[in-house]
Amino acid sequence: MADTLNVLRAGMATVQDLGRFGRSRYGLPVNGALDQHSARVANVLCGNDEGAPLLEITALDFSCTPSTDVLVAVTGAPADLTVDGVVRPQWEPLSVRSGETIRISGIRSGIRVYLAVLGSFNTPYLQGSCAPDTILGFGHSLRDGDELGLQRHCPPVDHPEYRIPLFRLRAPVPRFPMTLLPSPWTIDVTDGPDLAEFGDTADRLFGSEFTVSPQSNHIGLRMAGDVPRRVATGEVLSRGVPVGAVEVPAGDELLVLHRGRGVTAGYPVLAVVTATGLSALGQVGPGQTVRFRHRTVAEAVAAHRSQRSAVQALQNRVRTVFDALRIPSSPARTVPVSP
Repeated sequence: MADTLNVLRAGMATVQDLGRFGRSRYGLPVNGALDQHSARVANVLCGNDEGAPLLEITALDFSCTPSTDVLVAVTGAPADLTVDGVVRPQWEPLSVRSGETIRISGIRSGIRVYLAVLGSFNTPYLQGSCAPDTILGFGHSLRDGDELGLQRHCPPVDHPEYRIPLFRLRAPVPRFPMTLLPSPWTIDVTDGPDLAEFGDTADRLFGSEFTVSPQSNHIGLRMAGDVPRRVATGEVLSRGVPVGAVEVPAGDELLVLHRGRGVTAGYPVLAVVTATGLSALGQVGPGQTVRFRHRTVAEAVAAHRSQRSAVQALQNRVRTVFDALRIPSSPARTVPVSP
C-alpha cells in the first residue's frame, strides 16, 4: 500500500507550487503560492527542488498524519505548530514518525503557512504546474479525510538519548508585523507606466495607509484609503499587465493584482509591487493595513537578488547536512524567477 499524508482537518488548504510559467502568452495566469519566498524555503529545508508541490494553508487550523516516517518543514506566517502535542519550531526541518499528528493552529500576523514534505506529493499537473486555477477549474483544494500520496519516506532523524533537535539551518525568515501592537505591512513598489497621469496626487500612495477589503483574493487585493486620482482624461486601452500592478479604477479603492490576475486589463497602473514585496503581499489578509514604500528598479533588483542568494546559501547548508546524515534529497534544477 502506498504511503500517504492523511488530512484530518483541512481548513483552507491547497496543493501548490511556484506557478505556471511561460503561459501568459496563451492567456493563462501564473498562479502558484502567494508567498513565494516562504514556499521556496519550505521545500529547500526538506531537500526538495524549490518548485516542488507543497501545501498552502490559509488562515484556518490544519492537521494531518503521515502513514510513514517523514521529514517536513513548516514556514510562512507565525503559528502554533505541534507534533503529537509537542511544540515544534517553524523554519526548520522536523522528523515526524508514522502516525504522529502534525497540527498547525493560531495563524497570526500573516495568513498563509506552508507545509513541505521530503520527496513531495503525488498530484495532477496542468501545463507544467499543479497550481490551482479557478478559471480553468483545475487544482486540489483539500477536504477532511483526503489522502495525499507521498513519494518518499525518511527514517527518524534525532538523538537517541537526549531527543534534541539536530537542525539549526538559519533559514532566511522574513519580518512579520507584531501582533500585540499591530503595525501595517510595508510593501515595496516601483514606478508604474502611468505614473505621470496622476500628477501631484501620486504621492498619496506613500503618504497614507490602505486597508485590505474582504473582497480580496488570489486574483487581486482591494484596498481602501486616500486613493490617488488620475488627472489625465484620455482613454486607457486594455493591455498586458504584470503581477503586482497597482491599478486605480474609478472609485475609492486601489486594486493590486496578484498571481491569479488576468493577463490584460484596462485600468491605469500607478505602481508595480516588487518581487520581494509580492511575497509579503501574499501574507496580507482582510482588515490588515498596508503602507507602500517607493523603491527604484535598481533597489528592487538588489533586494530580490539578496533574498535569492539567502535561499541558495540555505540550499547549500541543507545539502551538506543531508549528505552527512545520509538523508536523500532531490536533485536541484533551475526554477523560473517569479514574475
